Amino acid sequence: MKTNLSELNCLERLQDRFQYLFEAELVKEICDCSDLKHIPEDTELMHIGQTITHMPLIISGSIKVMTEDDKGEELLLYYLELGDTCAMTLNCCSKAAKSIIAAITEEPSEILFIPVDKMEEWMIKYSSWRNFVMDSYNTRLNEMLEAIDNLAFHNMEERLTKYLRDRAMVMHKGELKTTHYQIANDLHSSRVVISRHMKKLEQEGVIKQHRNLVEVLEFQS
Repeated sequence: MKTNLSELNCLERLQDRFQYLFEAELVKEICDCSDLKHIPEDTELMHIGQTITHMPLIISGSIKVMTEDDKGEELLLYYLELGDTCAMTLNCCSKAAKSIIAAITEEPSEILFIPVDKMEEWMIKYSSWRNFVMDSYNTRLNEMLEAIDNLAFHNMEERLTKYLRDRAMVMHKGELKTTHYQIANDLHSSRVVISRHMKKLEQEGVIKQHRNLVEVLEFQS
């Protein structure tokens, strides 16, 4: 059967990034049944309550994963980047449940959407996939525990500093396109509180602020 250009592109991208992680047969199967999409920045990929039909595998770019409290206020759980997938999505896939998280692209991203009906099949068929899923669960669990610890035991200035550093590391650059309102939303705080702490961090030489942009000076060359 003739391979089309999208399949070739998928194979090239997967082989470039996952050839040491997945068997060649699994890479071929992933490309045969999945859709590789280019997603713009700040696009909602998943919303709370959505029925999960596909699992995202990140080829490039980054995604932030959020949850909501009973008042509908959002809280950042963790970021996903190259080679990551979402443990919450994996959990929903295995139980045919609805999503309890929202996922939004942080930057233009390439994402491979894998049908959920392949999850169980590959868990049995490929040891590399089984190991990948279990490692993903473990990594995301640790990140969620860290988010809870950060919320419960650290003050806002510490949380804000960690948030900015984490975003800079995920984006691989020190310049972050964001606003005080967006940061407040991610940290479950108010814009006034965030603005006050941002000003203090700037005075301490941790960041430099511009209109809709923050420089994390530690990551500037």
